[in-house]
Amino acid sequence: FTYDGQRDEKKVRVSMEFMNSAEAGLGIPLPRGTIRVMKTDTDGSLEFVGEDQIDHTPKDEKVRALLGNAFDVVGERLQTNHRQISDRVAEDDFEIKLRNHKTEDIVVTVIERNWGDWKIIQQSHQNTKKDAFTAEWQIPVKADGETILTYTVRRTW
Repeated sequence: FTYDGQRDEKKVRVSMEFMNSAEAGLGIPLPRGTIRVMKTDTDGSLEFVGEDQIDHTPKDEKVRALLGNAFDVVGERLQTNHRQISDRVAEDDFEIKLRNHKTEDIVVTVIERNWGDWKIIQQSHQNTKKDAFTAEWQIPVKADGETILTYTVRRTW
């Protein structure tokens, strides 16, 4: 589950990643085309989960498939404050609510993009700086529950 509130305010995306390796049951070059994902339903029949287009993928490389949007997981992003510290420094506070209406616990990857020279100076959950512009959080959300991520970013330009 991935929530990118700057791109889509409410939707949480569902995607699947796996290694194209012999250990994972593959390990052969995969041609470009459509990948369809099925899962076993409670009665034992196969249920269609989603599909995506993949590019040519060599063995031992990661395959990513976007399967669609979650029906029962919702995100909400709100900027709660802005402070202009100086003519070149500003701080912004954000609150991200994640609601899980599923019957099992999940983890949602929250993606936030920043510009300039930025630093997270306060946060309710620990982030990972993925690159020069991106912070990510792995947020656990209980079944039929809500988790709130809060953070403050300081930007210098």
